[in-house]
Amino acid sequence: MSSEIKMRVARPTNNLRQVLRMYKDGLGFEILGSFENHSGFDGVMLGIPGESYHLEFTSKSGHEAGRAPTEDNLLVFYFPGIDDWNSRCLRMMEAGFKEVKSFNPYWDVKGKTFEDPDGYRVVIQNTDWNT
Repeated sequence: MSSEIKMRVARPTNNLRQVLRMYKDGLGFEILGSFENHSGFDGVMLGIPGESYHLEFTSKSGHEAGRAPTEDNLLVFYFPGIDDWNSRCLRMMEAGFKEVKSFNPYWDVKGKTFEDPDGYRVVIQNTDWNT
């Protein structure tokens, strides 16, 4: 039995199709699974096969998911190579993410912040991640 920890970040949206396209095309994630009308919910899991994390977006008919509670709700991805970072930033814009000024100016020094239609933000950081 594996004791590897896996993480799922899950959140609701009223824009499931648009969010799916944006995160799939912008971040390059693959659809790992999906479901329809599971106790009234539709959803999709996105990630990179073999990694220990993925995202889940859900939608429930008649339920207003609302927007991100603050401008500092972030997913941060680190791309240390400048060419890869530039390419990823371009992909984010082409996928429909809106580039925004970060609430915390730290993220604007070596990164770019993008917002999805629900107000949630993704930072593409041009550095190595250091613990």
